[in-house]
Amino acid sequence: MAFNDDETPSASNTGRTKGLVTIKQAKYFKDDAALTADTVTAEVEIKATSSTVVREGLDLVAVLDVSGTMAEEKLESMKKAMAFVIMKLTPVDRLSIVTFSDGATRLNPLRSMTTDAQNDLKALVDGLEARGATNVKAGLETGLAVLADRVHTKARTANIFLMSDGHQNAGDARQVNPGQVTIYSFGFGQHSDHQLMSDIAKKSPGGTFSSVPDGSKVSIPFSQLLGGLLTVVAQDVELTLTPKTDEVTGERDVDTIVVAPGTDYKTTTDATTGVVTITFGTLFADERRQVVVTLTLKDVSATNSEEYDATLAEAQHSYTAQGRPRDPQVPQNIQIKRTPTPSQAPGASSKARQVQAEIARRQHAEAIKQARLLADDGLLDDARSKLVDAQKALDSIVLDDGGKKLVSSLRAELAQLIKLMETKEIYEAQGRAYALASETSHGRQRYSARGGDEDSDVRLFATPRMDTYREQAKNFEKDPTAPVPTADEDVKQEILANPISAVSTELAYYLRRAIEALQAIEKIVAPST
Repeated sequence: MAFNDDETPSASNTGRTKGLVTIKQAKYFKDDAALTADTVTAEVEIKATSSTVVREGLDLVAVLDVSGTMAEEKLESMKKAMAFVIMKLTPVDRLSIVTFSDGATRLNPLRSMTTDAQNDLKALVDGLEARGATNVKAGLETGLAVLADRVHTKARTANIFLMSDGHQNAGDARQVNPGQVTIYSFGFGQHSDHQLMSDIAKKSPGGTFSSVPDGSKVSIPFSQLLGGLLTVVAQDVELTLTPKTDEVTGERDVDTIVVAPGTDYKTTTDATTGVVTITFGTLFADERRQVVVTLTLKDVSATNSEEYDATLAEAQHSYTAQGRPRDPQVPQNIQIKRTPTPSQAPGASSKARQVQAEIARRQHAEAIKQARLLADDGLLDDARSKLVDAQKALDSIVLDDGGKKLVSSLRAELAQLIKLMETKEIYEAQGRAYALASETSHGRQRYSARGGDEDSDVRLFATPRMDTYREQAKNFEKDPTAPVPTADEDVKQEILANPISAVSTELAYYLRRAIEALQAIEKIVAPST
């Protein structure tokens, strides 16, 4: 059956697309490199604008488990969470609801979320009943079909919220191909197959897994990802790293460019040109992606005996927005001083410390993965020792204020995991899910709910809109009858708090272009002065 009956949405929040995503100057682990063969570790960061005035339209399919184990408290919590989601959406956004138990049922087509549609979908959610088995595969396939068959796709993002509290009992949902649809999965309670839910999310571009422990309020983790999806400013975000060739000699300083482990995004390297391309997908407002690369430098000591500034590579990002063609942005050079007397020590500057902190975060994430694997094998003592070692490793990092905030969050994450790996029972109930959520969050550099104590929630990668929605969801849980601001009302409040935000993105873009033009002129006239 074809689902090509999606409603025509209202026009998205359109506007100028210049500067929606910017690239920062590269940072380096050390200050210089040798003339002989050497390696350079650099960090390239791209960042989305903090303004939410211009955003893509949201197409969301909520794929909900209504099997028998979801009865009573769990079902009511899920209904309340869906009510919050429905109330936040605007006519720019479209929502379809799919339920699954023995099989899967699409309750409604993708509907533009007018007031009438909100009322209709609230009634559908209120009428949900729990019975039957847990056919996750059927639910996921139906949700993907709804998005695949859309008629209206321009300037819209395709996403699925997948929630389940049990183990699949028909087929294997891991085998379902998500294509370009991002899946955010939520494992509800200790009997959920958290590994399955994590695998499904990781197979999709940019998806994350969130843990929802028994007794939790589902609206809070739902609100966090919704806060991101209602602020998508760019799609198809890519970063290319191109080795630079000297225009005079035709030689390169760089032999190879390798992306460091820990970035869970598609990375390809052209075997002929050495160009590296990293595909990130969507970016939420105020999100950033940090890429650490290792550049292997050739021995140039036979032809160079004095220090010089070496341009190693060119970093350039591009994206699509508002249905317009891909827009390559102004590239940034990756360059470093090569000298016969290199320091070889880690740099002491603030930027060098930031690179060190990012490398430490990646090592931290790998330690969590290794600890989880040990715990899965029943080696809880070894798992906790691995986490304790990771705690000690954080103590050796010299940090600036931004790094201190990061490391504080990392320490809190490790402390929670050590507690959740104390016994087999605690690990099975919450520890594994917490670790899996942490891993997807670090790998995607995107917030996910880990499911620990609410008061000690690790807010790594959370955006300002997520922080706002977290408080709104808490208030909604206390009083579901109170009005909930729509996403449009959230934008108005953000503009009132920061009136210049609506125009600052484009102003900053043209200011950067002007500075770069002046720098280019300076290089041209410098030899004659």
